Amino acid sequence: MPNRFKLTSSRFSILHKDPKVTAIIVKSADAADWFAGGKSLAEQKLASYWLDIHVSEGTNTKDEKAAYLAALFQRMGELLGPLHNETYAHVDEVKGDAYGFGGLTQERRYIAGKLEVSPQKAA
Repeated sequence: MPNRFKLTSSRFSILHKDPKVTAIIVKSADAADWFAGGKSLAEQKLASYWLDIHVSEGTNTKDEKAAYLAALFQRMGELLGPLHNETYAHVDEVKGDAYGFGGLTQERRYIAGKLEVSPQKAA
């Protein structure tokens, strides 16, 4: 798949996320196999997307999430072309003690930062 989904720092800055520890999976669906409003996107000559974004609970305000979703919709429209109104992005706030990477929860990373110790010592 071509790298047309290149991410820019402005998208991360809205939610204050570090791109170095952000993972993204892109799966595509053929427009002929995606139906919205009773017709395929191919028939309607429209694009769409469905994104699930996971962030640690309480790390973003309602206004930040709203600004992110608006900027995302605009940028995806630039990348994919005209979008069907039935296009979705879901920002899922996950509890810090149930979400993490590298074997450590986000809560442990937060505590380590407050204690000014390495995350491994907070494990």
